[in-house]
Amino acid sequence: MPIHDWTRVPSGLFHDFHQSWSIRIKDALNSGRLPKGTSALVEQRSGPRESDVLAVESRPRRPKGHFNGSAGGVATKPKPVTTFVRQTTREFHTTRANRIVVQHHLGRTIAVIEIVPPGNKDGKSALREFVEKTADFLRAGIHVLIVDLFPPTARDPFGMHKVIWDEIIEEDFAAPAGRDRVLASYEVGDVRIAYVEPVGLGEALPDMPLFLSNEFHVMVPLEATYCATWDAAPEEFRIAVETGLIPGDDDE
Repeated sequence: MPIHDWTRVPSGLFHDFHQSWSIRIKDALNSGRLPKGTSALVEQRSGPRESDVLAVESRPRRPKGHFNGSAGGVATKPKPVTTFVRQTTREFHTTRANRIVVQHHLGRTIAVIEIVPPGNKDGKSALREFVEKTADFLRAGIHVLIVDLFPPTARDPFGMHKVIWDEIIEEDFAAPAGRDRVLASYEVGDVRIAYVEPVGLGEALPDMPLFLSNEFHVMVPLEATYCATWDAAPEEFRIAVETGLIPGDDDE
């Protein structure tokens, strides 16, 4: 299904879609994609610093590579293939974004999926809070997948990935013309690696890797869950997104 232009409708409609899409992604991951002992849950953001989440990450972590793909699920070790791959050993230099979290035995958070809402790009402080929270997750050893279906703004002129990656190392990055929506999966470890896939309006969403430990990842079915969420949306909702017109606005 082609990616829709969500900038043509009020942000509340994307918020509703976002909520339903998150549930479908969670259910898809829990239906045999995740290895035994891991679970995907939907949680609400609790505040700008997320201290309650990050405090859990102070517990000792298991050795690298403890997901071997043999205990249920479909976690795989081969490196995923995306249009761009960035990596660095440089550390973060900052003191610092409904999300889907993957937890080990319903305790330690090991991965996070963030579907970027338009509000995170509406102002400089909102964008900064999102970027800092994402950096906090990565610094705590939590792998992150960012799904950004909104175009760049003056605050992120090269897309959300560029702003996040600049927290680690500043590198040139520009998406191909006409493909300014960006999906980015971050693998954390001794080397931090970003798997980046630019997409454009009218294109189908590719499945993206979500890392569970260094090297091992599962593929997140973005396209299938997006389609299922769209098909379940009310007809007037779909008309509004497709046309940019809210049904009934001209009835008075």
